[in-house]
Amino acid sequence: MREALWAETLKVRRSRLPWITVLAFTVAALVCGMFMFILADPARARSFGLLGDKAQLSGAIADWPGYLALLAQAVAVGGLGIYGLIAIWLFGREFSDHTATDLLALPTSRTAVVAAKFTVAAVWALLLALLLAGLGLLIGALLALPGWTVPVAVGGVGRIVAAAALAALTTTPLALAAGIGRGYLAAVGVLFALVFAAQVIATLGYGAVFPWSVPGLFAGVAGPGQNPPGLAGLALVAATGVAGAVTTAVWWNRADHTR
Repeated sequence: MREALWAETLKVRRSRLPWITVLAFTVAALVCGMFMFILADPARARSFGLLGDKAQLSGAIADWPGYLALLAQAVAVGGLGIYGLIAIWLFGREFSDHTATDLLALPTSRTAVVAAKFTVAAVWALLLALLLAGLGLLIGALLALPGWTVPVAVGGVGRIVAAAALAALTTTPLALAAGIGRGYLAAVGVLFALVFAAQVIATLGYGAVFPWSVPGLFAGVAGPGQNPPGLAGLALVAATGVAGAVTTAVWWNRADHTR
């Protein structure tokens, strides 16, 4: 396991994808901060025209609780896309780069290889969530948002991390899709389908029973008037994450890796 984890970490360090994901989360923090900047002054919002209208439609309030909640919503909704791409890249690259057979010929169990990849994905997701939270705290301080208290900050950061964890758990089946599809293409197609379905099903009111809609509902995307997914929805996400990881490990151990 240690050798597999070292190898996966080395691959990440030599890739450009970590910097792309950092850029994506940085942009998310800046956009949420821009919404707060606009909403802090209604006259300023009107002067921004359509952009101001979109900021007002977000339903956020220009204070610390509202800003941290908006960041949690950003990571819950965008996390499926970004974390999904991370999972697809970690597992699909072995087939696209034709290194799968070489990797599995090493004196390291296939289960250890899969576990190392999921461990790297989990740490990666956590670091991105902490980056978003850190940038959010910095931007909120620069904007001098009202409503700052230590409990509000701790609760807001905790909500961001929890939303990120839920989003990351829903991406484990994409690792299986990348394996079965022997690369990126099929898994990316599955990712697009899940992102679309998550929005549609949540709009229809059944998001609490669809794992890929639960992170957004947990973060409050549906608005303050909607009920959160509850323990059943959270348990469904956890079950999806575990099932995706286990079935991926089983597939890697039993599939014919001749190409």
